[in-house]
Amino acid sequence: MQLRPIRYFVTAMAVVLGSLALFFTSCKSGNKSTNEHLSLRVGAMSSMDYLPYVIAEKIGVYDSLGLDLEIVKFFSANDRDAAFRAGQVDGTITDFTSAAIQHAAGLPLAIVVKHDGYFEMMANAAFTSMEELRGKKFAVARNTVIDYSTDLMLEAAGMAESDVEKPEVNKIPLRLEMMLADEVDASVFPDPFITIARAKGFTSLSSTKELDISVVGTVMRRPVLEENAEAVKLLLIGYNMGVDYILSRSLEDLKEVLVEDAGIPEALASQVVLPAYQHAVLPREKDMRATIKWLHEKELIPADYDGEGLVDGSFILE
Repeated sequence: MQLRPIRYFVTAMAVVLGSLALFFTSCKSGNKSTNEHLSLRVGAMSSMDYLPYVIAEKIGVYDSLGLDLEIVKFFSANDRDAAFRAGQVDGTITDFTSAAIQHAAGLPLAIVVKHDGYFEMMANAAFTSMEELRGKKFAVARNTVIDYSTDLMLEAAGMAESDVEKPEVNKIPLRLEMMLADEVDASVFPDPFITIARAKGFTSLSSTKELDISVVGTVMRRPVLEENAEAVKLLLIGYNMGVDYILSRSLEDLKEVLVEDAGIPEALASQVVLPAYQHAVLPREKDMRATIKWLHEKELIPADYDGEGLVDGSFILE
């Protein structure tokens, strides 16, 4: 199956391009000229969060907008974050906890958009509530978004971190293998592992979606935001058009990208529950406050860090 632009998107691109010509004419002289070639390199791991970028790239939206977007795939969060810190990518899709830790450590960055992917607490189907997991083993990657999401789900269920055991298991596939072997009782997963876990008989007992929590976004390096602002605006315009495409298509139409880019096994592609994708918006203040509060409690950021400058709303076009 080939992803193809449909008439709506061809028409929409024409309208957007006309608007952009007017918009960029009024941009400050400090930005790059619109006659110059615009390009961005954005890092990502297989997930539902970056699918709007992928879709927009595959159907030619970014080519039409005049942005050369390279999505750089990573297979570990450590490699992704190292590449970002070294300036090998201009931006990356990452979680708020990682972004705040790096920002607090002095890395010049900002979150420019929040994403819509979600995490779920998966457990053996014999468990029917979070309360039944009291005293059980929750596999976590310590001090990460998995650890953070686990704590929020425990809190929502009226439980404390001390009510469960939290063995550290950093690799997601290993956490799933340990659940299959009954070595741990529960763990928080993103897709594609949510879908895989369900297919293996596990059940979801809580999720960031149910708790109305957002935890992932795109971060960009500050020098890129200052020197290549037009490209970042185009990135988010293309993101919006990717969202529109996803919302207009069936799972079958999206099967190729779900398998190749989100990592969903082909046999399970029809069972995926897509996030409630929306046009580019900023992280909510409540989500950023909760993230920073948790990081303070874990002593992962300085006591006086308040997140000032962590989110930049200059690139969201209403």
